[in-house]
Amino acid sequence: MGLEVGRINELEMTVSREMCADHLGNGGIQVLATPFLIGILEGVAADMIQTELEEGQGSVGVQVNVRHLAATPVGMKVRARAQLAEINGKRMLFHVEARDDVEVVMSGTHERYVLDSIERFLARVRSKGA
Repeated sequence: MGLEVGRINELEMTVSREMCADHLGNGGIQVLATPFLIGILEGVAADMIQTELEEGQGSVGVQVNVRHLAATPVGMKVRARAQLAEINGKRMLFHVEARDDVEVVMSGTHERYVLDSIERFLARVRSKGA
């Protein structure tokens, strides 16, 4: 795998109503929802890994440790950033951060694990339901 510590991946998007806490059941709160923002940060880290994986491989998130520091309103842009901080075998640790047009809105770490075989992983998951 060609990933090196220090590599950065970024994504920018505009906050829509569907991304808000109100849409997830927190009535009247028209700001970017914490779970949605966590998903964006996980996604930007996963996308970095995905570009380096071989056919049949994948990655899964195993830990998220973030603080939601500020609210972002509908219509404002948010930029998600993941920087690879550590590689330990199949485990990868990222420093993650999201900023809106004014300030840092979420910051912390995210850990992912590389799967040698998505099929083998999914077969184990399916066996739990059998």
